[in-house]
Amino acid sequence: MDNNLDSIQGQIEQRTHDDQVLSFVLGNEEYGVDILRVQEIKGWEKTTAIPNSPNYVMGVINLRGAVVPIIDLRVRFGLENVTYNESTVVIIVRSEDHDGSQKIIGLVVDGVSDVYAFNRAGLQSTPEMSGTVHTDYVNGLATVGDKMVIILHVDHLINDGILAAIKKTIPSD
Repeated sequence: MDNNLDSIQGQIEQRTHDDQVLSFVLGNEEYGVDILRVQEIKGWEKTTAIPNSPNYVMGVINLRGAVVPIIDLRVRFGLENVTYNESTVVIIVRSEDHDGSQKIIGLVVDGVSDVYAFNRAGLQSTPEMSGTVHTDYVNGLATVGDKMVIILHVDHLINDGILAAIKKTIPSD
């Protein structure tokens, strides 16, 4: 497991193409995020809980002096709960909001899978369905070998989905 994480972390640090995604597993599905948005991958660690936050906000961690909210994507997408184990990881991603400022957030996932290269023009559109993952958060579906990978739109997922919901639940002064 550690060798696989080290290999994937090395691929993230090389970041030579804008058409690569880091794929990860949630339940029985494989998802992907733009590799240019991935800052690092960390093992699961205990968080500091934040009162009155949505149930999918696990809390915050201190990442080299920055306070980073940690979101459990399994809970956010309404999937069944699992226990955290040695394959559970936190993918630290960067998002840009509507004003151009950067936000850093950690996404708890069941495990990382691989780094895939794909042609953006070959992305299939997401069918409109009522499901656990809002289609606004999905860039499209990529075919990789004999499987489909759901490519998430990090900026929409974090800014319009997660951070917007957190702002509604935490009172402002």
